[in-house]
Formats: sequence, C-alpha cells, structure tokens
Amino acid sequence: MSNETKDLEILALRSQLAMVQKDIIMGKISKPCFKPALRCLWVLLSKFFPNWKSSLILVKPETVIGWHRNAFKFFWKLKSKKAGRPKISLKTIALIKRIHKENPLLSPEKIHEQLVNLGVVDVPAPNTIKKYIPKIRKSPTDKQKQSWTTFLKNHSKEIWAMDFFVVPTLCFQVLYVFFIISHDHRKIEHFAVTANPSSAWVAQQIREATPYGETPQYLIHDNDCIFRARSLQQFLKNTNIKSKRTGFHCPWQNGICERTVGILRQELLNHIIPFNKKHLERLLREYIGKYYNPTRTHQGINCQTPILSDKPVKTVAETTVLESEPILNGLYHRYKKVA
Repeated sequence: MSNETKDLEILALRSQLAMVQKDIIMGKISKPCFKPALRCLWVLLSKFFPNWKSSLILVKPETVIGWHRNAFKFFWKLKSKKAGRPKISLKTIALIKRIHKENPLLSPEKIHEQLVNLGVVDVPAPNTIKKYIPKIRKSPTDKQKQSWTTFLKNHSKEIWAMDFFVVPTLCFQVLYVFFIISHDHRKIEHFAVTANPSSAWVAQQIREATPYGETPQYLIHDNDCIFRARSLQQFLKNTNIKSKRTGFHCPWQNGICERTVGILRQELLNHIIPFNKKHLERLLREYIGKYYNPTRTHQGINCQTPILSDKPVKTVAETTVLESEPILNGLYHRYKKVA
C-alpha cells in the first residue's frame, strides 16, 4: 500500500471518529467503555508509539497511565504471597471447639492461655480463636488514680484483700461469703460462709488464713461496719497487719476483690443455685480448690495460674492429645497431656 493510500485511509477514519466524538460530547450516544483487551493495547502503544498522546480522543493520557498502574498492581498481587495469618489445621479448630464446648464460659483469651500453659507452641491468637466460638462480652476497664495504683504496684507482694458478697439459696436464705485474696498471685487464700457475719467471726477467719503467722503487711477492705469495728481493727494491729480502707463509693480501689466476686458469680453462682450452707461451701471448695487456684489463668499475672504448676513438654496443637477431668459435674474441665 502506497503512502498516499495510507493517508487517505487515515483521513477517512479520522472523519468518522470526529463524528462519533461529536455525538458523545452532545450526549446523543453514551461514552464507550474500554474492554481489558483494548486497555492492554493502549498500554503497549504508550510504550512503543512516541506520539500516542496526540492520537487519544476518547480518553485522557492520565487514564491510560492509570490502566498501566492497575495492571502493575494486579500482576504483583498474583505473584506475591497472600497476606494475613496462616491458616490453622482442622484438628486445631476441633481442639478449640472441644475446649469451648466443655467450658462455654471461657473467653478466647482464657482458651489461649490454657493451651499455652499446657505447652502447646503453636497456639492461635485469641482473635483467631474468637472466630470459631460465639462472641463473648469483653470485661470492662476502670480508670485508676496514680497515687493508689502506685501503692498497689509497689506493695503487691505484701497485700491481701478481703470482702463479703451475698448469695441467696434455693429456699431464699441469705448467706454471706467471706474471702481473702492475695494481690501478688490472685490466689484465694481463704473463704468461709455464714448466715450471721460479725467482726469476731471475721477475726477468726483471718486466724485460719494465717495458721503459721505468715501474715500480709497490708489488708485492703471497704467501709463495711464489720471491717471498721474496733475489735477487728485492734486484732489486725496486734498481728502487725496494716488495715487499708478504700474511699467511700470507690470500689475500684479494691478492684481485685470486686473482679473476683464477678468471676465467682459469672462462672459459678449464676449457673448453680445452692440448696443450703453446706452445699454452697462444697461448690466453692471444688471450684476454688480444683479450678480457680490451680487451673484458671489471669491476665494480671502474665496469664499464669494462682498456684504455679510444672511446665509441660512443648508440643504442637495438631498432635496434642488432652485428658480432661470434669469439675462441678462438667461445668469446667481440667486438662492434662497424654504421654
């Protein structure tokens, strides 16, 4: 084909294209949509045709450059590895679901901490565990004043705290549960149940909690009239225990006790109604002695248990075989590795 013929053909095509462009501007026809193949063609032309910008009519040069950038991103997305956490095996998911089924009140953090304490080295993160169990309400956070917080942190090893909470029985009898907890390990050192609390009775419980004279330096309590009684305060003074009262209407200053009361209610008393005093004592003894102190983990003590146990052999979740011991007729379970 001669150069003259090519020029005439280009003139004919440009005249038709100019008419189409005019119709698009006037709104007589809709703007054409470039298909992926045509976009790739123009991307190639922009690399090999020097005057490609002057030949563009339907789109702007910036649009062609954008097509090239999108193609570049798409190419490297296909070539790169997928982002995010690695997938966990079906056996690990089954292990998580089993623990949650046997302990429906445990949060994802508690399941994670239990598997870590059992020596599983590839435990999924709590957010990953959360995907395979129902949503659980997050525990609330409290703002603390710097002065009181500093005191609690500096003397946590020498601090115990005590408190009462009320439990109604099946026959509507009101029982009072008294407990003492250590700030250092979150261990419930002592508990007792009575229908008629008094300062003398509380003093006797403190004696039973310290049978060999291993008393704390500080004992935190609220402004209950029993705790403020002269006889009890004199008893604490004689045993070299410094009584630390919280402020009025400031339960956060005795936050560990308040949190423990919430745990006892949420994990035990909201699910079992005691018949009488003996029944309540048996429930608390089994829950605290077999689950709370030796098995339940606490974020406040670096996800450890109040009573530290021997570290098991490290294993992976896929090959971990657990032996369960039911607590409170299966409300909770205690796990051990099968050798």
